[in-house]
Amino acid sequence: MRTLAILILSLLTLLSAPALGADFDKGLTAAKRGDYATALREWMPLAEQGHARAQYNLGVLYYKGEGVEQDYAVAAEWYRRAAEQGFAVAQYYLGVMYNNGYGVEQDDAMALKWWQRAAKQGDADAQINLGVMYGKGEGVEQDYAVAVGWYRRAAEQGIAIAQHNLGVLYYEGDGVDQDYAAAAKWYRRAAEQGDAAAQNNLGLMYDEGHGVEQDYAAAVEWYRRAAKQGDAEAQYNLGVMYDKGEGVAQDYTAAAEWYRRAAEEGYAKAQYYLGVLYHKGEGVERDYAAAVEWYRRAAKQGYAMAQNNLGLMYALGDGVIQDYVQAHMWGNIAKSNGSANAEKLLTLLEKRMTTSQISEAQAAARDCVATDYKGC
Repeated sequence: MRTLAILILSLLTLLSAPALGADFDKGLTAAKRGDYATALREWMPLAEQGHARAQYNLGVLYYKGEGVEQDYAVAAEWYRRAAEQGFAVAQYYLGVMYNNGYGVEQDDAMALKWWQRAAKQGDADAQINLGVMYGKGEGVEQDYAVAVGWYRRAAEQGIAIAQHNLGVLYYEGDGVDQDYAAAAKWYRRAAEQGDAAAQNNLGLMYDEGHGVEQDYAAAVEWYRRAAKQGDAEAQYNLGVMYDKGEGVAQDYTAAAEWYRRAAEEGYAKAQYYLGVLYHKGEGVERDYAAAVEWYRRAAKQGYAMAQNNLGLMYALGDGVIQDYVQAHMWGNIAKSNGSANAEKLLTLLEKRMTTSQISEAQAAARDCVATDYKGC
């Protein structure tokens, strides 16, 4: 199940302000055609007179370095002037500056302050970021119930990422009673807007029969939509459906293709199962060396099943030179990570290894884990 999305930084856009008159409009027209020098010249006097939209737009120019040398400190100052007048968009972006330490000292508390002000005025981006901060406990004590409240406000404005995140909280039962039907409802709203994470999660709901009637064909459809957008988890899930023949005709070639797409994005489960297909010669020509390569990539991400299979390849000398020490090392690591088959592998290996070889393999396993798999 996909986790909560990270803090967002929306696309900075210049805002119009009909009430400010011809000078402001002249600046806006100039900016739209790329004449930022004229925009700056028209907006600066207005900003200095206290016009919030002009102040905000100057902040955008300095943030992007359009018509002026990029200067986050100056951008932050103009955002501040507009924010202090209650201009919600400027409050949001001032929060972004504090959150990232752009032009100001990084300060989660100040980011929280300005996002709260913007969020209370209905700014959806600020509401989402507050949801993330409360959900993760960043800059504030973790409080899923508060996160739910902020996500809901943005979700009810039709913002897909908020709808997805609200769905996650209903699925997990964080801050609300666990409710798969509610999770599916919010995933669907986001998925229908094209949110890939929500499409994948809605696919999982149909796959598992959580909150909706189990429907493998519907699961495949939603996985496919997300997979075509490049979502690695959905690509893996679609590969599984082809591998098992659930919701589609069993097709190992298609399974291998979707596993490969996810594997190339670094998705460990997909790397492992692509290795299995090469190991068995299903959907691809049998190739032990390729199987070893994909097992290794997944193993180095801590995936226990891949670690065990990599150990097996070393034990048998399939795709690699036979090496009991390497086999035992990977089997030992797999066992520590919960592989059910690793104990059997280790037992068989230790009947063929000397005490010195076993000690060497155990030391290698410790070094491998201590270096986060960089030393193996």
